[in-house]
Amino acid sequence: MLFLLFFISILSGWSAAQEADPNGYIAYCPCMGRFGNQADHFLGALAFSKALNRTLILPPWVEYRKGEMRSIQVPFDNYFDVEALKDYHRVILMADFMEELAPIIWPEDNRISFCYMERKSFSKKEDIAPGCHAKEGNPFGPFWDTYNIDFTESEFYGPLHFDVHHSNMPERWNERYPASKWPVLAFTGAPASFPVQKENRDLHQYLKWNKKIREAATKFIKNTLPKGAFLGIHLRNGIDWVRACDHIRDTQQLFASPQCLGYNNEKGNLYTELCMPPKEQIIRQIKRLIKNVKQDHPKNEIRSIFVASDANHMISELNNALQRMDISAYRLPEDNPHLDLAILGMANHFIGNCISSYSAFVKRERDVKGFPSYFWAYPKEKERQHMKVHEEL
Repeated sequence: MLFLLFFISILSGWSAAQEADPNGYIAYCPCMGRFGNQADHFLGALAFSKALNRTLILPPWVEYRKGEMRSIQVPFDNYFDVEALKDYHRVILMADFMEELAPIIWPEDNRISFCYMERKSFSKKEDIAPGCHAKEGNPFGPFWDTYNIDFTESEFYGPLHFDVHHSNMPERWNERYPASKWPVLAFTGAPASFPVQKENRDLHQYLKWNKKIREAATKFIKNTLPKGAFLGIHLRNGIDWVRACDHIRDTQQLFASPQCLGYNNEKGNLYTELCMPPKEQIIRQIKRLIKNVKQDHPKNEIRSIFVASDANHMISELNNALQRMDISAYRLPEDNPHLDLAILGMANHFIGNCISSYSAFVKRERDVKGFPSYFWAYPKEKERQHMKVHEEL
């Protein structure tokens, strides 16, 4: 009996090994920013994995809850359809990889963290060796602890980088780190740039909400919003955003601004209203869009507005301003950022914040669907008036 159990354990290990990807895996911590930033990074990591022909280990989403010191790790498939990603490249949930494959192909005594160069340690001990210190700080420690991952060594991969579109970088990675010796490349941060590289934007077509999110969004639209077309808007106006907008004067690009200004500012430069449009301007722009849609597409005129916001949804202000047009504004009864995103993606029209990576998520989803999207205060009202006069002439 004991021999039989031993044989079964060997056989099951052999079977799991047979299912392992001989081209290796990529793991990373989505440790920069909140969901919008992590989504940008995810598309880059997906492209990177495809270029190196390694399976991407789908990390959980890192979230932060009020009153909790450590980050929360939410499984990737809590929000998204894993099977849809497989239409582009091989992926596996991190929990599945750690349970089924890691004990065999990535044993505990051979787990090496990757970083471009030394990451400074928080420890004041003088004998701390240079390394990635992949688990120091939040969310780094909580992220890897979720799967009981500790690292035995560090590997500095510089001067290699993650742009796989404009050079022979994939070949250089595979030459330096062959899967036979390095089965898992585990990065302290995402192997991707922020904001998302222009060449990777279209990969959003493979990032689809799971059935639960889609059904919840459809149910809200059907049961809450009046029948007919609706406008989705994203208002970014929390105190942290107000502070972020102060940096407008110090830079040419901020967060997701390339989505409207272009990656080389070929479509304009930053200005305050682009980041924090005044309430009066928001209402003017909404009214203008409603009138234009009614004029150009009378059968699909806007009947309601759905509002997503991190702070002030402006429901009362919008309802007062649009009362004569018989249009009302709505929001979710309880904050649910991911459901907000799904509903905004389904809207007939969308106005978002050019600077916000949260708005950028919606814009990419709508772009691949062919749905119209616009940005607050873009182009500038004076430039818009000049363009209108030019068109009439």
